[in-house]
Amino acid sequence: LADLERRHQRALAEVMMESGVRLADPSRIDVRGELQTGRNVEIDVNCVFEGRVQLGDNVRIGANCCIRNASLGDNVVVHPFTHIDGEALGVKVGAGSLIGPFARLRPGAELAEDVHIGNFVEVKNSTLARGAKANHLAYLGDTTVGERVNYGAGSITANYDGANKHRTVIEADVH
Repeated sequence: LADLERRHQRALAEVMMESGVRLADPSRIDVRGELQTGRNVEIDVNCVFEGRVQLGDNVRIGANCCIRNASLGDNVVVHPFTHIDGEALGVKVGAGSLIGPFARLRPGAELAEDVHIGNFVEVKNSTLARGAKANHLAYLGDTTVGERVNYGAGSITANYDGANKHRTVIEADVH
């Protein structure tokens, strides 16, 4: 069965490469669902795609990433070791956004254009408006973040009171 799976994955890789996707090593990719790719897409080694994943034009996926039920806009860069898991709600990443390395986007994460999510940043059920940044060591859960917000290192939105979750709102241009 493992040999059959490798042959199936190689066949999928061949179809992607024929359509213009650049795979660093076609023997080290796993597509476990539906992967739609735009033009000029680059995928490094050991990446796993599950569920329904859409990659826009000029998307670059770094090594060792797992992406499940997500839509990535044009010109998105996902740095190595990033985990994007949309489960049933999905994850949306706007054009020109930079994600990772070592970032985690969980269900309900919606990033507008030109958002930066850096290393060791986790986003769950949150929206980040255009140009917002959380560059390192942060958690954003159940949060609405305005345009051009700079969310600092070590910051968290702790909005669970033991019984209920409450939405946190950070308005535009807050640092």
